Formats: sequence, C-alpha cells, structure tokens
Amino acid sequence: MEIPSKYEPQRVEGQWYDYWTKHNYFHSTPDNREPYTIVIPPPNVTGVLHMGHMLNNTIQDVLIRRARLMGKNACWVPGTDHASIATEAKVVAKLKEQGIDKKDITREEFLKHAWDWTHEYGGVILEQLKKLGCSCDWERTKFTMDDNMSASVIKVFVDLYNKGLIYRGYRMVNWDPEAKTTLSDEEVIYEERQGLLYYLAYKIEGSDETVTIATTRPETILGDTAICINPNDDRYAHLRGKQAIVPICNRVIPIIEDEYVDVEFGTGCLKVTPAHDINDKALGEKHNLETIDIFNEDASLNSFGLHYEGKDRFEVRKAISKELEEKGYLVKTEQHINKIGTSERTKAVIEPRLSDQWFLSMEDLAKPAIKAVLEDEDIKLFPKKFENTYRHWMENIRDWNISRQLWWGQQIPAFYFGDGQDDFVVAETKEVALDMAKKKSGKSHLTLEDLKQDADALDTWFSSWIWPISVFNGILEPNNKEIEYYYPTNDLVTGPDILFFWVARMIISGYEYRNERPFENVYLTGLVRDKQRRKMSKSLGNSPDALQLIEDYGADGVRVGLLLSSAAGNDLMFDEALCQQGKNFANKIWNGFRLVKGWEVADLPQPEASKLGVEWYTSKFNKTLEEIEDHFSKYRISDALMAIYKLVWDDYSSWLLEIIKPAYQQPIDKTTFDAVIQIFEENLKLLHPFMPFLTEEVWQHIAERTPEQALVIAKWPSAQPVNEELIEGFSFAADVIAGIRTIRKEKNIPIKDALQLAVLNDGDISKDWDVVIAKLTNVSAIDYVDSAVDGALTFRVKSNEYFVPMVGAIDIGAEIKKLEEELEYIKGFLISVRKKLSNERFVANAPAQVIDLERQKEADAIAKIDTLEKSLASLK
Repeated sequence: MEIPSKYEPQRVEGQWYDYWTKHNYFHSTPDNREPYTIVIPPPNVTGVLHMGHMLNNTIQDVLIRRARLMGKNACWVPGTDHASIATEAKVVAKLKEQGIDKKDITREEFLKHAWDWTHEYGGVILEQLKKLGCSCDWERTKFTMDDNMSASVIKVFVDLYNKGLIYRGYRMVNWDPEAKTTLSDEEVIYEERQGLLYYLAYKIEGSDETVTIATTRPETILGDTAICINPNDDRYAHLRGKQAIVPICNRVIPIIEDEYVDVEFGTGCLKVTPAHDINDKALGEKHNLETIDIFNEDASLNSFGLHYEGKDRFEVRKAISKELEEKGYLVKTEQHINKIGTSERTKAVIEPRLSDQWFLSMEDLAKPAIKAVLEDEDIKLFPKKFENTYRHWMENIRDWNISRQLWWGQQIPAFYFGDGQDDFVVAETKEVALDMAKKKSGKSHLTLEDLKQDADALDTWFSSWIWPISVFNGILEPNNKEIEYYYPTNDLVTGPDILFFWVARMIISGYEYRNERPFENVYLTGLVRDKQRRKMSKSLGNSPDALQLIEDYGADGVRVGLLLSSAAGNDLMFDEALCQQGKNFANKIWNGFRLVKGWEVADLPQPEASKLGVEWYTSKFNKTLEEIEDHFSKYRISDALMAIYKLVWDDYSSWLLEIIKPAYQQPIDKTTFDAVIQIFEENLKLLHPFMPFLTEEVWQHIAERTPEQALVIAKWPSAQPVNEELIEGFSFAADVIAGIRTIRKEKNIPIKDALQLAVLNDGDISKDWDVVIAKLTNVSAIDYVDSAVDGALTFRVKSNEYFVPMVGAIDIGAEIKKLEEELEYIKGFLISVRKKLSNERFVANAPAQVIDLERQKEADAIAKIDTLEKSLASLK
C-alpha cells in the first residue's frame, strides 16, 4: 500500500469511521466478557455540537476505546433528551412564523408539530459526534420520548405516587414567564444586578401621618395586603392596630406585627404581598391575609393592575414609579444591588407565583444516595473536591417540583373525574384510571370521556434521572438480560453544573429502583472557556464552530488539543493553538512512520547502538505504561495523554529513531527494523483512544490486516518488567549528548566534523552508552583520562567532567573572555545564595523544601565554578 506524503485527516476520517461501523466494532451484546458501560449524558435533541460536548464526549470515547482494547465488552449508549422547555420554545417560535398561536391549536396538533421538528432537527448532534470519532453503539440510540422510555417514566411516577412520595400541593413556585412554566429551584440561576430601592409613603387611615416603606419592586404594591412592623421596634409602636392605605389603588390594609421584619433593612417596615414573595406568603398564612395575584402567566399585569392591565412588569415598574413621584408617594430612590433569579433555560427573570403543582418528596429518597457517596464511597467523584458541593445540596435537599406547564414531554398520568380537590386517580393508562375512578367515586356510569388528564408534562429531568436504567429497559422489565449484564454502569462523564440536576438524581433513582449504584465513578470535567476566562457562548461570539475546527485541524488534532489542557474539574482555557499542537503531533507521527518505512531492510548484524536503543526504549515504554495506568486509575486523562505525547515525541521520535537510523543511503538491519515496527505498533495502541483516526490509518499501512486485526479491537499493551538501570543510563548519556551538541552549536562546528571526547575517569563511569553517544554526536573516539585536557572545552554531567579538545577550532582569546565573564556571574550568584542561607530568619521560617532548593543552588554554583576554572586553566 503506497504511503501518501502527507497525513490528510479529511481523506481518512470518514473512511475509517465507515469501516468501523460496517464491521460493527462499536456494537455490544451480553457475553462472558467483563462489561464496561458508559451512558452518554443525553444532549438536547435540538442541539448542535459545541466545545463542551467536544470535551465531554472525547473523554468518554477515550475511556470506551481503551476498555475495548483491554478486552472488555465495551458498551457506550448514545441518545438525546427531549428538552421540554428548549424544544417547546423553538416549536412555538416556528409556529409563530407561520402565523399560528399555540393557544389556538389542540395539544395533539401541537405535538404533531413538535414531532415534525424533532424528526427534522433531532439527531443532528449525534451525527456530529461521529465526526469527532465517538465510538457509540449507535444501534442502541435512545430518545427520552421513545415509547418504552416514556412508559418507564410514567411507571415510575405511578409507583412513587402509590408509595406516597408524589403529592399535589398549592405552593409558591418559580415561574418562568417566557416559557410560561414552573421551574425547580435548581433551574433558577441567581445573579447580582444593579437596581433601585424605592422609598414609598403609605398614608395611615384616619390621619395625615404616613409610614415609609422601601421596596425594590414598586409594581407589586398593587398586590399589597398588609404592612408589617417588628413588635420590638419602638419607632412604630404607635401604629399597632391601625390600618394603612396603599398608594394608587387606595386599598385599606392592616398593620400587623411580626419579628420576621428586619429593623435594620430599609425603614424597618415591610409591605406584605403574599402572592409574589415566598416569605410574604408565609406571613400571609400566619396572619390570615388576603392573597392578590396581580400577574398574568406572561408577567403582564391583570385586572388588579388597574390602568396598567396588559402591560409588562418592567414597563409598569418605570411607569408606576413616575406616577408615584407625581402624586407625592415616592420619597426617594437609592442604588441597590439585588440578587435576581433567572431561568436557566430562557434567561427570563423568575416570578414567584402561587400555583398547584406536583412534587416529589426527596428527604428519604436522598438518604441512600448520601450514604453511597459520602460514607461508603461506593460511588467516587473525580475530583474529590466536588463531594463538598454534593453534600451541601443533598443534605439541604427540597422537595422536587416535577410538573411543567408544557405539552412537549410525558403527560402527567393523573385523571380527574370531578370538581373536588381529591377527585382524581393516578394510573399508567386511561383504561386503568377509569376502573379506579369508578371505585373511588362510586359512579359506575363513568366513561373514558368523563376523565380529563392533567394538562401538565413532567420535568425533563424526571425522564433522564432513570436514564442508566431505562436505556436497558430496566424499569419495564427489571430482570431482563441486558440490565442484569450492563448495570451498574462503570463511568459517568459530565459537567459539574449538573451534579445535582442529573448526577445526584440518577444515584437516587438507582438505589430506589435497582437497590444499587447506577455507576461507579463520576468524572466531572471543567467548563471550556476562552483565553479571557469567559464561558463560551453564542451571545459573546467566543465559541468556535466545532465542525470547522475538525475540518481545519482534523478530529485527532482537536481531541489532543482539548485534552492536553483539561485536568479533571478545572476549566479549560481554549486556544486554537492547542488544536494546531494536536495537528503537529499527528504530522510528527505520520512523518516518523514514513521515515521508518522508507528504509531499505537487509540481513545485517544488529549494531550495538541499535540493540541498546531498542532495549532502553522498551523499558521506557513499560515505565510510561505504568504511569499511564496510574493516571487512568485516578481519571487524570490529560496527564495520561501528556505521558504518551512525551514518550512518542521525545523518546521515540527524537531519540530512538536517531539511535537506530542507518547511515546515509545504507540499509537498516532486519532485527532492528522488526523491533522498531513492533515498538511503533505498541505506541499506536496507547495513542488510539486519543487519536483513533490517525492511528488506524498508520496501523493499516504497516501491514495488510484482516477486519479481525483492526487496531480498534487490538490488544492493549500489558505491563512488563522495567529496567531502571537502562533508563538511568540513557538519561546520563542524553545529558552528555546535550553537552556536546551545545559546544557544537556555540562554536558553529558542523555535525559532519568529527570530534574527540575525553572523560576524566573517576572510576565510576559506565562505558555502555559510548556507542550511542558517539553515533549521535559524531564523536570519533572517547578516551578516559586521569587529568584535565589542555586546550579543551569542558562540561560537567553530574560529578563527571567531559573535555572536547578544540585545537585550532576556536578563537582562544575570545573563549577565555567569555568563560571569565561567566565565572564572574556565577561567583556573584553564589554570594547571593550564601547571603540568603546565612540569614537566620530566612532559615528559621522558610519551608524545608525551599531551604533544600537554595542549598542545591549553592552546590550547583560551586560545581560550575570548578568546571569554569578548569576550563580557563586548560586554555591559558
């Protein structure tokens, strides 16, 4: 097979991905091997690939490909999430473009449009993941609205309701006026914003007196039903039992007393609006106050808004503050920083709202999940620091608001048969519900038409919290062969931002429905940020086109670029230069391969240098393999890649290939050639999880392979003994080579000009590596001497001195001057180090490692001075 002169990722990537899928390498079925299972964090069905997806899925692919090479039955389940709020918003917007209002069509008609949208745009992101090289079992692709997935969700709802854990309650909830639905507490993002504090004067009924109250939301005065003072606040003792008049609407409201009021905030008086603040609601219930809701579902004002009816809340805020000022009610305003809740999905400002909703009681459900992570460590979080976040959330868990005022999603299986508060039943099907309704009501004449299903849909997270179970149909068929084999899964890779949304809830459902953990390890990636540390987003315009990056740098280049700077849990500062680095690495590997394959091979004796080089690299490889295995065990994926990168770039490409390279236009011996090809194949196995396309391309060029011999299913290298003496010997030799090369560079001595090397023999220098030193530096002879060599340049490696005789090769006078200048500098440096070490305060207070470092500097400076003085003596 002819080897192209350049590596062209655009040419090979599609070819090898098709080859892998054609031969079904990614598909898994239960067998007698050890399973290794990952379930994908399902991206939104309407989503497209972004940098966060690229990082997250590259890490998953690294883990799954390595497991496959290790002989495990690797199963990576892909899928998408129906994303109720995001998808419904897009469908509503599309309908609006067609002149259709959601209110004017039936639920069935809307769902048809939603499915049309899903079939048109859904799955795009999964196709994009293939471009990245993700080796998912595509035959197992799931969607959270698939029939069996939805049936699983409904079954869980009914089960939890029957256990008394799901209940319906009239509560203050987080209302998203843009999506027109409630949100759970976890879906609200709090951010500080600059606003105003408005000081308003309320008249006391029957007098000319006023009381001033501070509020950040003057529009809500139209829903005020009381003023509250602290009973211990003497300033307002005279107002006890009196009533006040709300400005503009002129509603007469009582003045109540409660220690809840903070006497230090504002004026120490509080306006109470029970419909629009959770704390005010508690006060309202305690003091039997009227509740007046002034907002429509889109946060415009309703009829209680008087002449502001139909106008948006923020528009009203400006207008009502102006009216209050004109009528003399606005005393003053002050700048005020306020914490504002916004919708995680739509970014709209959240409105507290009283509403009938469905809740899941979480306190008891959470206990096994707390124990599994924080006590038994059955589930490990990487990095461990996230255990504190997990603990805080789980130990302060609130009941989960699981209903959403949406149509796209699983419809809540509650069926109403009357007007009473308890006139409903919960069942998996309408037919079962009818039988239950007849029994509960005693009305045998009820028909299916008499039942009205709850209009709300379930929170999307209520679908995905059973994802590791439902993808294997473990809810509907708890004892099926697949769930028994693949569950619990092994690793979960996700972002820390959904540690509670999804990870914790999956752990909860795992113990509730399988009585075991859903996964063993959770690897929490950092966020991908730009060079200015800003989170990448479309609005900032700082998020590169993921597919364009793949086009420009190749999938392997992008994967390497992302992973080299992606320590677990730490944010990645993305720079395209990282992808260029990955592309350069791919080219380095390709060119190294072409170099080796370009050598003529002959039956010749193996040179000693080549034999030694192969033995050294084999030990270096095995030592690096130990490091890599350790990194993987601790989920230090970036460190694992860096270890392989250095092994291949430095040890293999820069050293081994130089050691074994035959002389110009000369053949290489077959023994060395075969050994280096085998070494290269082992390198490719280590690299394959990170750079699947390049490695498969090179692997297939090395030799003719059957489908059973493809790299994607090759055998991961196994641990072999490490010869530390060889590794240390080469390290010493490399320092000698570097010293000689430095002299050549500084003195402009061409590599073609042979040098001699003299070594001051201290009786403890190994000569084993002399053949390698001589070959890589073009040294014609290495002599071991008992005294310094006159007229030579010298350098030191550890305690040994090396001399390069330079007769006639340099300007002796210039060299003496240079060495004298360097000697003067080093002596000055030594004085400064010794001054520091003689400072008793420094020595007493500095850490031990800092003191050791300074003493090492002192020793190095002394050795350097000795070398320089000897060099000068030999030249004078």
